[in-house]
Amino acid sequence: MLALRPIIVGPLALIALARSVASVDTVIVPGAPWTDTSGNLIQAHGAGILTVGSTYYWFGEDKSANGALFKAVSCYSSNDLLTWTRQNNALTPISGTSISSSNIVERPKVIFNKNNNQYVMWFHSDTSNYGAAMVGVATASSPCGPYTYKGSWKPLGADSRDESIFQDSEAAQTAYLLYASDNNQNFKITQLDSNYYNVTSTVSELSGATLEAPGIIKRNGVYYLFASHTSGWAPNPNKWFSASSLHGPWTSQADIAPESSRTFYSQNAYDLPLGSNGIYMGDRWRPDLLGSSRYIWLPISWASGSPQLVQADVWSINISAGTYSVASGTTYEAESGTLSGSAKVASGSGFSGGKVVGYLGHGGSVQIKNVQGNGKGQWVAVYYANGDSTYRNVTVSVNGGSSVLLDQPDTGNGQVTLSVPIKLNLNNGANTIAFGAGQSNYAGDLDKIIVYQQE
Repeated sequence: MLALRPIIVGPLALIALARSVASVDTVIVPGAPWTDTSGNLIQAHGAGILTVGSTYYWFGEDKSANGALFKAVSCYSSNDLLTWTRQNNALTPISGTSISSSNIVERPKVIFNKNNNQYVMWFHSDTSNYGAAMVGVATASSPCGPYTYKGSWKPLGADSRDESIFQDSEAAQTAYLLYASDNNQNFKITQLDSNYYNVTSTVSELSGATLEAPGIIKRNGVYYLFASHTSGWAPNPNKWFSASSLHGPWTSQADIAPESSRTFYSQNAYDLPLGSNGIYMGDRWRPDLLGSSRYIWLPISWASGSPQLVQADVWSINISAGTYSVASGTTYEAESGTLSGSAKVASGSGFSGGKVVGYLGHGGSVQIKNVQGNGKGQWVAVYYANGDSTYRNVTVSVNGGSSVLLDQPDTGNGQVTLSVPIKLNLNNGANTIAFGAGQSNYAGDLDKIIVYQQE
């Protein structure tokens, strides 16, 4: 592959594509544009989930301005974790305070306090250069508020950057702040006071752990801590730890996904129990276009005895049963397609069938023929390798029609593959899908595609 800078798709084009392909889906498609019931891209990054009865509330950072500065903490509601309606903003900038539009507000998490009948929001509060390293707190009388800002400070006088909140038991009302501290070197778990307005004492510290983006799931009396390491906006292999008490001791770190996948190019935001399983809710950050960062939601399974992310291009949830189902599709190998121009087949142990098609774009293309369709919009997972440090993209067209440009984040290594989804309108019966035609830049190397029947 040649390291050429990809063409960037503008925000309006991305929104138009999202509205056309994602508004009626009945499945979760990690990495796809996810729209709300009004057809707008969901803006709720660094997610926090609050459950009230049968309603889920998704809080997050509104990054629609494509920058890191604070625009709003959004609030969405859903009864199925799939269809989300945007409510009023939960928190908005206040000039002259630490949550002005010139400041940073990230990773909002909300829990309910039965003692004072308040919803309490905690968040990472910072200056634009991330030098303040504080927590912020706001309260409301209803899930989406709006919330009243109470203030920002350093918990127990120490740094706090990426953080989360864990409520250990609704009955006991014991809650904890999980946070990266001491210039991101040490990770701390600190108990909240009875009102959830402040912290009282640190119950556990993982010294030198360099962890951020934390979350906890309690399962069968064991606490499972999930977190990433610190690599800025770039992904890294997220880890898990376990302990029988929040006071520790904690096990040594272990990967929650294949290390080379860098957690399928994502960073943890929130971890939600689902029966005896869980849901990993992560962000695939795009720092040059933050509003187009994608959500990577995947099942967490303990089938192996330890928590592992289940790789799933398309999957669904049965909330009442506490289960999930991963869709199966039909695989078409790229090297079995018809190559044109400079496109070439290369070999590598990291590829399906040991082969990949490279030099797509810049005159090279491949047509995958006899792709079976159902006459409806279908999700197609495109598996590729991109060893650059920046995004590439590839043109995709069906049966000689107009092309759509599909973004291809870097995969960390030219021998490592990642999948990105695209929804295509395939004819009932045989179809031809072309990749790389008519683009001047090089695309990622194409490994295979998987075509799903689910809408």
